[in-house]
Amino acid sequence: MTTLSGPSIPKRLLSGGFRLFFPGSALVAALSIAIWVPWFLGFMHVPTLLPPVAWHQHELLFGFVPAVIAGFLLTAVPNWTGRPGLKGMPLLALFLLWFAGRLTISLSELTGMLGAMLVALTFLPVLAIFVLKELVAASNRRNYKIVAVLALLSAAQVLFHVEIERYGRVEIADRLALSAILVLISLVAGRIIPAFTGNWLKANNPGRLPQNFARFDLAVMILGSLSMAMWIAVGGGLESLQFPTGLLMLVASLAHLVRQARWCPERTLGEPLVTILHVGYLFIPLGFLLTGLSMLLDHSGFASAGIHAWTTGGVGVVTLAVMTRATRGHTVQALTSPPTTTWLIYAPIILSALLRISLAIWPQHTMLLLPIAGIAWIVAFLGYMVFYMPLIARKG
Repeated sequence: MTTLSGPSIPKRLLSGGFRLFFPGSALVAALSIAIWVPWFLGFMHVPTLLPPVAWHQHELLFGFVPAVIAGFLLTAVPNWTGRPGLKGMPLLALFLLWFAGRLTISLSELTGMLGAMLVALTFLPVLAIFVLKELVAASNRRNYKIVAVLALLSAAQVLFHVEIERYGRVEIADRLALSAILVLISLVAGRIIPAFTGNWLKANNPGRLPQNFARFDLAVMILGSLSMAMWIAVGGGLESLQFPTGLLMLVASLAHLVRQARWCPERTLGEPLVTILHVGYLFIPLGFLLTGLSMLLDHSGFASAGIHAWTTGGVGVVTLAVMTRATRGHTVQALTSPPTTTWLIYAPIILSALLRISLAIWPQHTMLLLPIAGIAWIVAFLGYMVFYMPLIARKG
């Protein structure tokens, strides 16, 4: 019988990218919010040279999300290319490089910002180079666009530190990074959500099936990318684009809703492991809607709500949905969500997203709603650790 103790555990953890990066990202996601909420509310201090909001942005966009991306890509690329995946000491070295970035940024009062910045900036280019090398070796040109997104995210991280050094705040780097992440989510979701939905429907709910990635999906992604590019430009000072950008955001929101409707979300309610993918994606058109309204109405609350719909909702919910499904699939578990994990992982992350959106619109309730939203986020990601770490440490 397989045990979860002894020297075999480290070897198993080093046998695939998801086994290190998924629990690592979940742990950092939980710890960063457990630190940031009391820090933001004035109850503690973190020895970093970044202001509280900038640190929060940095660790979400360039810490947590890249770790999830790494876990996904290091697991998916071998399937795309037929080549051996990164494992063993090279995998551990890449993980430690990512983790060192988290430590040095958070302790930059002690390490100095230059050294912390150089460490933190290294991870994404190294990951992009490895993925590109594997794709080139297999002549897998179809997925070069994913490397381009990694390069864009890496450039946004450089710009983030330049803006902090020059202005003491972030002007457009956060918008650029979030846009790159949303493009990646839209691209990956357009492949996996119809596929996973179709597989489950064929076996459990015969009838109408989702439509696979087609020209319509590409048009929606182009439309969304254009509206986000204009949104970045507005953040950079081109305020004359604010009204047309707002209108285009509303059109992009409707287009993403139509795209999702083509995936039969209403037919998946019998399986939370599939439904949660649709719930997470739904926050993306909601983010476009709120951001568009904020630009048309010049409403700062809607602007913040749109960002949190994309981040806490789109990023948070979708990443947990992908992490739980991928972990079950790659550890040879049934592709179904047990009731306990459904309520202790999926329900809290959805609650956290809804509370953060509400708080952005009604900031007068910050002292009440922010801690609750933070606790819900922490419960969701620690729930992943509690329920899925035993599977990750098991041979599979």
